[in-house]
Amino acid sequence: MSISEAHPDSGSKTRDDLIAAILAFLAGHDLLTLEDIRKALEREIDEAGPDALLRLKQRLTEADDGWDYHPSDPLARRIHHLLADRLLHPESTLVGIGHVEALTGRPVAIFANHLSYADANLIEMLLHRSGGDVLADRLTALAGPKVFTSRQRRFSSLCFGAIRTPQNADVSTGEAVMTTREVARAARTAIEAARERLRLRDALVIFGEGTRSRTRGMQELLVGVTRYLDDPGTWVLPVGITGTDGLFPIGDEALHPVRVIVHAGTPFDAAALRTCAGHNRRLMMDAIGVAIADVLPPDYRGRYGESAEDLGEARRVLSETRRAARSGAGDPT
Repeated sequence: MSISEAHPDSGSKTRDDLIAAILAFLAGHDLLTLEDIRKALEREIDEAGPDALLRLKQRLTEADDGWDYHPSDPLARRIHHLLADRLLHPESTLVGIGHVEALTGRPVAIFANHLSYADANLIEMLLHRSGGDVLADRLTALAGPKVFTSRQRRFSSLCFGAIRTPQNADVSTGEAVMTTREVARAARTAIEAARERLRLRDALVIFGEGTRSRTRGMQELLVGVTRYLDDPGTWVLPVGITGTDGLFPIGDEALHPVRVIVHAGTPFDAAALRTCAGHNRRLMMDAIGVAIADVLPPDYRGRYGESAEDLGEARRVLSETRRAARSGAGDPT
């Protein structure tokens, strides 16, 4: 007996409640658009079936206290794609799909600047739109504790795999604050979960700043994030995001349609980066920061802008790492 057969009335109410919550989130749009979205959501959910809907409900209401891997939910992903097709600006796109395709079958750490809770979703959606489904299907995002404390943010995180990770005490606030001992214990579990996903050839999405930028300019990347690059064979894909600071602004719970660009840069081997940086983890992260800044407009580069005179060594390391990748047998490009 299926879940829906055991509770024949619960499926209809669950569907209506979910649609009502989504429409309330989109309340700023005109009524004709909302009615179109309502009908589309009803079709999508009915096509998925009541059991898929109830499984999604369970995922949204379960306690996510662990620091392990949380798989994606197919229905949540379908709903987000439906909404993106109607609400995302048509000129939104992913640039550099060739760099993405070159990493097929390889363990990948995607490092991106961080502007919004929606950043990982936009990477997933624009990969899907641009023909990068192979990588989109493999995404596992490292998500801070706050993602799991809001029903809306948790729903968004179900579009891909996610690993709940503790935040550094310097960037955590509110419910994300933990003691040093708690952070260390949780970090060990999260790191092992992330390494297991890399061994399975997933693509980790890592926002190395540790928190969203309040100014759109990049902040200094955290040194501790290099721990996700220790597994042999891992490649780094630098990604620059623009537009999501207006899509889902800090302090605003509403969605605002804007033009979003996700720009994938030239990938490089994490082992080559480590060697060229002389195993200096600060230098490794600064080189990755420069690589991200290379594919961002000047006003998004922040700490890693061209005017930062103390980044000369990081630029040298990045240049040598790229040369090593191009000359090596494992060059993915």
